[in-house]
Amino acid sequence: MAAPKIFVLDIETAPIEAWTWGIWDQNIGIDQIKTDWSILAYCAKELGDSKIIYADTGGKGKKQVRNDKRLLQDIWNLLDSADIIVAQNGARFDLPRINSRLIANGYGPYSPVRVIDTLAVSRRTFGFTSNKLAWVAKYTTDQRKSEHKKFPGFELWKECLNDNPEAWREMEKYNKQDVIATLELYKKQRPWISNHPNLSAYAEERQGCPKCASPRVQARGYAVTQSGKYQRFQCSDCGAWSRGKQNLLTPASRRSKLV
Repeated sequence: MAAPKIFVLDIETAPIEAWTWGIWDQNIGIDQIKTDWSILAYCAKELGDSKIIYADTGGKGKKQVRNDKRLLQDIWNLLDSADIIVAQNGARFDLPRINSRLIANGYGPYSPVRVIDTLAVSRRTFGFTSNKLAWVAKYTTDQRKSEHKKFPGFELWKECLNDNPEAWREMEKYNKQDVIATLELYKKQRPWISNHPNLSAYAEERQGCPKCASPRVQARGYAVTQSGKYQRFQCSDCGAWSRGKQNLLTPASRRSKLV
């Protein structure tokens, strides 16, 4: 069986335009929305492939910047081909936003895909001062979240909406660096992710690490549960721990245990 296709994905969206009478603590009704959000750009990179995929809505004039229909087919195709999607805040933002634009434009569902959200992993497993990509990547990898110094803050989105070519170049750099930083963070987090999809299931012919599929696993002690004893393993490449599925206690021994 072929190795799973794992993509790191990140999207950038256009803001909602709305009519409002103030700037502080506003509740905006749907009848105050002038223009809804849309996808401005997306970037993806397959694990193990040096190619970085990027596309945006620029270059067709200001009136076409919010038309994300030309991005949707490629995004659908990517998701349909993937086994696993990795994204920072992907479970709560990127995938639901993408799904909203797909169904609104008549697309059916892509094939089932597992989502690994690096933000959720940080919240669930670690206790960093901040779980933002910029902060966690700073302390765990040699990558940094991209900064857009030429167009600081909201200025970058404003100028992309004006279809400024220089701003689009900055957006591409920003989007790509976020994907690279997320990829490196995922690699660091992977051996810590308790519910990570079992990659060794894709390599039927050999035993391998469930987290990274490396065959370089060593037997190290035993995992003991309420009703069984299992061989424990550690990956020599990523460091992840796993255990065998065979209960080493005999049936007679299992029947004699109290729980």
